[in-house]
Amino acid sequence: MSKILFVMTGVDHWTLADGTEHPTGFWAEEAAAPYEAFTAAGHEITVATPGGVVPTVDRGSLAPEVNGGQEGADRIAATLDAMAELRRPVRLEDVRLDDYDAVFYPGGHGPMEDLAVDAVSGRLLIDTLASGKPLGVVCHAPAALLAAVEADGGNAFAGYRVAAFSNAEETQAGFADKAKWLLETRLVEAGVDVRVGEPWAPNVVVDRNLVTGQNPASSTPLAAELLKKLA
Repeated sequence: MSKILFVMTGVDHWTLADGTEHPTGFWAEEAAAPYEAFTAAGHEITVATPGGVVPTVDRGSLAPEVNGGQEGADRIAATLDAMAELRRPVRLEDVRLDDYDAVFYPGGHGPMEDLAVDAVSGRLLIDTLASGKPLGVVCHAPAALLAAVEADGGNAFAGYRVAAFSNAEETQAGFADKAKWLLETRLVEAGVDVRVGEPWAPNVVVDRNLVTGQNPASSTPLAAELLKKLA
């Protein structure tokens, strides 16, 4: 049995370019599907958020139309309801990497608000990368990589091949012209080698101990790749 740390957003909104707050949080499938895969394999999950706040699910991510219908939506909701770890997160500030065998970051627009500028998360990412432990990051959660800044000002993930929510997907989702910045663009500016797949289709990229996924559909295959690294 391995111990896997889920680092999750602690916010319930995403501030848009005009200053309005779009209600969000974490994306349901991106937490639920990997949780199901990891626990089915016998692994133990701990959830951490900035300040130890209980993470908020993006209500839009519970809708039938983004879960393959009502049955899929009900299954995802039931999984979240059963995730006791979501209701008792630890403080990200208190996390010791030595206590965990792998680290996973679910997405949603929330990480664009807090983890993208969270120095504690950035340090954890740098340390996890250096440790060789499996590190999984999916959809909008690669925003957290932007805070992984080394002492020389460079990004620790510069040169790494990474999948992340694409500009094309943000455009199709209706947010590209409302956002303060776009994830794919900002990652490229940081020196990250973003590998973009077809919009909304599974796209998982593995580079050394880093496993990244482009979108919600990438959550399950990403979990499978992380499990291979824990075997």
